Amino acid sequence: MGKQGATSFSLQSFPLTLGVFLHVSRECTLLQLADLVGGRVEGDPQLIIHGLNGIEYAQAGEITFILDKKQGPLLGQCRASACIMPAGFDPLPIAAIVTDQPSVAAARIHTFFLAERFQAWGVHPSVVVGEGCVIPQEVTIGPLVCLGDRVVLGERVTLHPGAVIGSETVIGDDTVIHANVTVASGCTIGKRVILHHGAVIGSDGFGFATDRMGLHYKKPQVGTVRIDDDVEIGANTCVDRAAFGVTWIKSGARIDNLVMVGHNVVVGENSILVAQVGIAGSTTLGRNVVLGAKAGVAGHLHLGDQVMAAAMSGIHNNQPNGAIVGGAPAFEAKSWSRATAAFSRLPEMVKELRRLRKEVDRLSGLLESTEQQ
Repeated sequence: MGKQGATSFSLQSFPLTLGVFLHVSRECTLLQLADLVGGRVEGDPQLIIHGLNGIEYAQAGEITFILDKKQGPLLGQCRASACIMPAGFDPLPIAAIVTDQPSVAAARIHTFFLAERFQAWGVHPSVVVGEGCVIPQEVTIGPLVCLGDRVVLGERVTLHPGAVIGSETVIGDDTVIHANVTVASGCTIGKRVILHHGAVIGSDGFGFATDRMGLHYKKPQVGTVRIDDDVEIGANTCVDRAAFGVTWIKSGARIDNLVMVGHNVVVGENSILVAQVGIAGSTTLGRNVVLGAKAGVAGHLHLGDQVMAAAMSGIHNNQPNGAIVGGAPAFEAKSWSRATAAFSRLPEMVKELRRLRKEVDRLSGLLESTEQQ
């Protein structure tokens, strides 16, 4: 086996339980948490907090959160020691962090409490390593992982059991690849990327030519996939390699489970693709695009920055920056909402139309009879 890199590695004994991270217990003052998220403290700033929990489950010593005034009454039954809340509330019975983005603050504080120090367990004896791989000392590679030739791993990479990494693939620092993920050959994965269970990166794009007899001929897919830093891709999602060039998922994108990204698609920075979205080949998405669940986007289109599409939308044309659409085919969201409301009343409207037609026919008959007289 080829072995290169900053340090050589050996197939060493491995714990029976794959412990990738070592949890670090944390506690801090309410003021420290407020400083972390740019909030304001109401109550005792030196109150000690050791965790975050939902409002129904929080206990003494934990902080919880509410997002709007409708949730305010829930605090009457809550046992938390503190609460994250938006501005505009009457004084609460417990200490609070006031912020204009309580959801973001709760996410950041929760992440802080759950942050874990990386623990390098090395390479499990069952791992298959190809020729010329670069594997730093600070990695965790679990049972039955398979690395092709000339794979380059960054520092503190975690490969969970059963992951398959194709030849010539580069994986950046602090990336986590969960069980049974496949990354095909020649792909580039950035830093701090998370690929969830069963995701497939770099499988062949869906390309073929059909002759007059109806026979299909495969078009070779010889491009690659590039995933930039801080991207998260959900379980059983597929990102196809490009026919030529690159399929590109840009930094900060969040892709849910069971999403299909076709060949040569570009997903812009910080975009969100919710479950079962499908994007056909060569379509490009701008920054901060949000596609609701089961939305479908035709090929060779461009969706501008901050486009939003409702669940189950079918997008068949280009969309300008900031467009908000719904329906299939998709059109402007407010009009779609009115059309959807009208659609639900169609049976009653048809019944009323038939009644009116009968009434018109009756009145027309009376008028014609009167004129003849």
